[in-house]
Amino acid sequence: MEVVTPVSPLAYIPPPPTDGVRVGPLFFHFYGLAIAIGIVLAVALARRRWQAYGRDPTELERPAFWGIVAGFLGGRLAYVSTHLSAFADRPWAVLAIWEGGLALFGGLALGILTGALVARRRGLPVLLALDAAIPAIPLAQAFGRWGNYFNQELFGTPTTLPWALEVEPLHRPDRYIAFSTFHPTFLYESLYDLAIVGVLLWLDRWRRLRPGSLVLAYGALYGSGRFLLEQLRTDTTFRLFGLSRNAYVALAVVVACLVGLVLRERGGPPAEEEAGTGADADAEAGDGLGDRDDREAAGAPGARTGEEAEAGVAARAGEPGDDGEAQAGAPAAGESGEVAGARARGAGGPGAADQAGDDGGGASRGGPRS
Repeated sequence: MEVVTPVSPLAYIPPPPTDGVRVGPLFFHFYGLAIAIGIVLAVALARRRWQAYGRDPTELERPAFWGIVAGFLGGRLAYVSTHLSAFADRPWAVLAIWEGGLALFGGLALGILTGALVARRRGLPVLLALDAAIPAIPLAQAFGRWGNYFNQELFGTPTTLPWALEVEPLHRPDRYIAFSTFHPTFLYESLYDLAIVGVLLWLDRWRRLRPGSLVLAYGALYGSGRFLLEQLRTDTTFRLFGLSRNAYVALAVVVACLVGLVLRERGGPPAEEEAGTGADADAEAGDGLGDRDDREAAGAPGARTGEEAEAGVAARAGEPGDDGEAQAGAPAAGESGEVAGARARGAGGPGAADQAGDDGGGASRGGPRS
């Protein structure tokens, strides 16, 4: 009698029971719904971050809309360009996005570029807008990847790990038709994308990066994870030296972003701090010039006579540590030495009067200086 060992349902991830739901005459694919949920959450996060920057969250609506549209277009065109044979007999299927087939790097490139251009045309600070939007992108990816689960696509090599994904025979590659469970690469990337969201938010909150540097940090982080996942995926149609096309693209993105991030961040404080420092320096310089102008105006011809200026200098030189006594002994405008001495006797006694008289006389004899 053959003994059948029961398999626990927790030993693997079961395949989806269906790939969508019908509502009346309409059929909604879970692939599209997963992407839609990711987009809604991503836009909400970007708006919230933009508002935290002190901006109107509605300002991001246009850049986000056109960035999403361009992202779909770029992703689809990039996928079709590398799978032309799959559309030779049915070219209309190029528009059937719900069947799957979006090249992420193509979508990211065109989507981010378009969003930035629209933000610039609308007069928004582009780098700040990118900082607000970039953490939202891996959030959208984290939910969108579940669409691959419902389409039973983009899974990895065969495995018997407890969290392995069961794939129905119809969706298995020919060379793996005898295997039933595979690495759930969609789940790996979904969890990794959520980790990227957390890292980017942490960097933005606790690390003083220059505006726009989050784009480079995101590229380096996502490219690194994608390069590793490409070693597990079985859907690639082209490999060179054991690496897929996407693996080479991911590697290039990582190198470019890391080099750009190091060059951008080294050698000084963030750009907004530099701008603030420069503004403060200009303001202080302006204040200093204003004070000097005021002092020059106060000492201009007609405002004070040469006798006044000379008498003031003599009084300060005579009593360098005591402003009160120096002022008491200084002659006023138009005073002779005798008048100053009489005034000083009332304030400081005969000694002060004699000193004031001497100073005043000296000032009168000296006259204005050129």
